[in-house]
Amino acid sequence: MSKQAAHRYSRQMRVVGIGEDGQAKLAGATVLIVGCGALGTHLADTLARAGVGSIHLCDRDIVEWSNLQRQILFTEHDAAEGLPKAIAARDHLAKINSDVTVTAHVADCSAEFLKALPEQPDLVLDGTDNFPTRYLLNDWCRQQGIPWIYAGAVGTEGASMVITADGACLRCLWPTAPAQADVGNCETSGILASAITAVTSFQSAEAIKLLLGMEKTAGVFTCDVFRGNYSVLPLAVQPAADCVVCNGGNYPAITEAPTTAVTLCGRDAVQIDPPDREPLDLATLASQLKGSVEDLVLTPHLVRFAVDGCKFTVFPGGRALLFGVHDPLRARALYDRWLT
Repeated sequence: MSKQAAHRYSRQMRVVGIGEDGQAKLAGATVLIVGCGALGTHLADTLARAGVGSIHLCDRDIVEWSNLQRQILFTEHDAAEGLPKAIAARDHLAKINSDVTVTAHVADCSAEFLKALPEQPDLVLDGTDNFPTRYLLNDWCRQQGIPWIYAGAVGTEGASMVITADGACLRCLWPTAPAQADVGNCETSGILASAITAVTSFQSAEAIKLLLGMEKTAGVFTCDVFRGNYSVLPLAVQPAADCVVCNGGNYPAITEAPTTAVTLCGRDAVQIDPPDREPLDLATLASQLKGSVEDLVLTPHLVRFAVDGCKFTVFPGGRALLFGVHDPLRARALYDRWLT
């Protein structure tokens, strides 16, 4: 370890159970963080500062002004530019710890994406805002034997739990995903930044423990930061006998057909990602759209424009976010009209 690194991590290495050997383990670890919103930015910031050697960030969205209240790696400039969250987060983390390798994936987390990862992570962290993606992470991590840490927060409340290959999984608790309307979202219930901080403090501490080979905290961490309630609820240690993943050898979220049009959680927006799309060159697309649309912007990462009462953000390859529309069928029709 260099003198500079020894000085950088000196306070952390003094924690019982870490030391220089533990710091070396963190430096050699690879973590995948899915979602670069409130949860994901807090996690990425903490783990980069802790010296986790390789961090992969996956996010499909762009930075907006409403993100700045709680998503700590973004600035007003990022929101004004509409930068992809994974890119903006990577660039800010590079200024925090240049010794950490941060890889940005501007992509939807799908089964295809996970299969194509350039390296298998030691740990996966949930920074998402929807249950379909969480169930995909659950099934893929169980299939691959990789631990992952679930987390969620809404209003003033939050919850998190560690899921390892030898214990109960998410489907053991909830065989099918809860309806989003039943659990709420930040659009309907709001979100307090300190609820995010509380949940990700547990999540990142458990992440460091797992990477160091320590025992996880068994149970579900829950909190309500307004009521001052913090607890770890007991959780069945063994997988449920009727769990299709743990005891059936099936992985529904991996094998099911991908959805091409997805309404973004709590947003008047739809993502279109048709698997049969033709590749798009952004510069060519911008040239073709010039004069036919409004507010046309071309950047190295995306093309933005407004037309038919909808704002488009188009990424290399053809994936697009359509803002100002909530009906997936209309979104797909608009996509076909302007991008095919």
